[in-house]
Amino acid sequence: MYAVIFCGGKQHKVREGDRISVDLLDANVGSTIELDKVLLLSDGTNIKVGAPYLEGAKVSANVIGQHGGEKIKIVKFRRRKHHQKVTGHRQWFTDLEITGIAGL
Repeated sequence: MYAVIFCGGKQHKVREGDRISVDLLDANVGSTIELDKVLLLSDGTNIKVGAPYLEGAKVSANVIGQHGGEKIKIVKFRRRKHHQKVTGHRQWFTDLEITGIAGL
């Protein structure tokens, strides 16, 4: 059984027991959250597709931890103008372990 969920502007295909990293969520480490934006549910033979989300379908997950991704360096440079600007960005993620899929 698997589900396609929408979290943080991205779609993730998940099964029970999977560990995924999503954009930073406002949740404490060790807590349980429910993701209710389920786009698709399948058990191998039956497939339910939402328009855009499925009513009553939920995916429950445990928050394992939070971590920062790699630092990205952004350089803006204009030749012969004595102009150079260097900035950086580091995206933060929340690690989830999928514990249950309900709604099929």
